[in-house]
Amino acid sequence: MDSGQANEVEIRQIFERSGAILSGHFILSSGRHSDTYIQCALVLQHPGLAGWLGAALATRLPAEGVTCVVGPALGGIIVAYEVARALGVRAIFTERVEGVMRLRRGFVVAPGEKVLVVEDVVTTGGSVREAAAVVEALGGMVVGYGALVNRGGERVHFGAPFAALLTVKAATWEACECPLCRAGIPASRPGSRNLR
Repeated sequence: MDSGQANEVEIRQIFERSGAILSGHFILSSGRHSDTYIQCALVLQHPGLAGWLGAALATRLPAEGVTCVVGPALGGIIVAYEVARALGVRAIFTERVEGVMRLRRGFVVAPGEKVLVVEDVVTTGGSVREAAAVVEALGGMVVGYGALVNRGGERVHFGAPFAALLTVKAATWEACECPLCRAGIPASRPGSRNLR
């Protein structure tokens, strides 16, 4: 299967076969509640699939002049690596230090450097925006955004081109408006931001 010609049906099948589309009551990294969770780690644990998806996403992003791909930890690390590998550029990641997204580990972005910011799943785009702000604070230019899965639908806007391989329509609510909470259904926090 040619990753450049991958369609959403094929990509959805990959996620479904991997058991990565979960149903229940979840508290997302953004704090919103949802009836659907996408556990990309179940797909990305397979290097062949991770490489194939990264190459497919790379074909949909504005890559001219790009020299670096940035992903927010934890979900964006493998995605950034595979997109960068497909483009033949370097991959780095941002991570939270005391709640603030930063570059660490000696990673740098040069002033004027063209950068893509990618993530595994985007719902509100908060982590992606934080990673982009780090790049821009160093003088880098974010020329495009990407995700394996867009769970936020058409409400996700970044001010530069955005591409996702798969769109999953999932209901999300603020905690105070969550019908699953009102129904007494226990919630889980599967995201990495809640790890200690």
